[in-house]
Amino acid sequence: MEPLEISEDMSAKPDVPPVSGPPPRDLYSTDVVKGNGPTAVSGVHVWVHYVGISYSTGEQFDSSWDRGDAFSFPLGGGRVIPGWDFGVSGMKVGGRRLLVIPPNMGYGSRAVGSIKPNETLIFVVDLLKVG
Repeated sequence: MEPLEISEDMSAKPDVPPVSGPPPRDLYSTDVVKGNGPTAVSGVHVWVHYVGISYSTGEQFDSSWDRGDAFSFPLGGGRVIPGWDFGVSGMKVGGRRLLVIPPNMGYGSRAVGSIKPNETLIFVVDLLKVG
């Protein structure tokens, strides 16, 4: 996978450019913007904005930005796909992180909405708050 250019402007929904090459086999996580607030650790509740893209098609399948409402969940509680529990852990409030999640840490062989079975998922996640 080639590096993706993701906007550092956290006041707007990020664009995710098309990807090329085979998807990574393991969880890929990189900070686009390093936050300077409290750290997201297992057991805390987190509030995020995100955009979700299918690796194979480059099409968006979900976005909290489009709904105008942040998404919240207990980190490490198994309420989200494993790629999120592992990928959001360690982020600091005010940060933006790119996650590329292989199927075994996403939805696996299940189709979910417009997400095909065995799809690699791309997320850009902004950590807004922990509590």
